[in-house]
Amino acid sequence: MKDRRWSGIRKSDSQARQQAAEELAIAALSFIAGEAERLGRFLALTGIGPESIRDAAREPNFLLGVLDHVASDESLLVAFAEHSGIDPEDVARAREALARGTPQAP
Repeated sequence: MKDRRWSGIRKSDSQARQQAAEELAIAALSFIAGEAERLGRFLALTGIGPESIRDAAREPNFLLGVLDHVASDESLLVAFAEHSGIDPEDVARAREALARGTPQAP
């Protein structure tokens, strides 16, 4: 059964889209952290140490980076989508919603 997280949200309801995107990114981070090999690769690519991941998660662009990471690896994207019962396109939709709501670096 597919998650209907995005289908019931109107395009104009940006706050709901932002919240759903954050929830999906947190689910993606949980999925990544659920397997040592996936987590090791994520930490190596991001340069974040395991002891710093909680602090990094508070940064505005961190969740956006999590979705970028998932979207950049097709096998990871498909595995996460299947695990979560979502359409892989939901990751792109969530990424877009987060990008719209995230302050840009100066």
